[in-house]
Amino acid sequence: MKVFIDPPNSLILFDLVERFGHEPLGTMAPIQERIDKTEVDMPPMNVSLDDVVKGLKYAGVEVPSGIRGRLALWGPLIEAADAALIMEDPPFNFGCVGCERSNEMAKYLIRRRGIPALTVRYPDDKEEAVMTVGRIKEFLEGLK
Repeated sequence: MKVFIDPPNSLILFDLVERFGHEPLGTMAPIQERIDKTEVDMPPMNVSLDDVVKGLKYAGVEVPSGIRGRLALWGPLIEAADAALIMEDPPFNFGCVGCERSNEMAKYLIRRRGIPALTVRYPDDKEEAVMTVGRIKEFLEGLK
């Protein structure tokens, strides 16, 4: 099954989903595609008109452009997902957690799709980490 991970650039969640036999849907591949395009001269300026239109599908024109830009990447991944794995309250170095509005919109899109989703809180210590990985394992094994 295809599992959307949130934060969508979390290597830890990506690895866990992959280890339990599912296809993780994160932002790494879509970003790589944009950077590798030959028509992109400067990677920081890699937004195309198509990306703007895709972003408008998920958020209105009055929504800040950064949110629309993220949703242009995340929206198609959420639409392709069979399930979702969401990490709540991660530290800033865990993944793309800098824009809370984008994160809330992604969670809204997941809820609106009605796909199975597991929300776990970022663990504070080793014991909680073991329990969190156990919950994730149980959820992913239940998807088969």
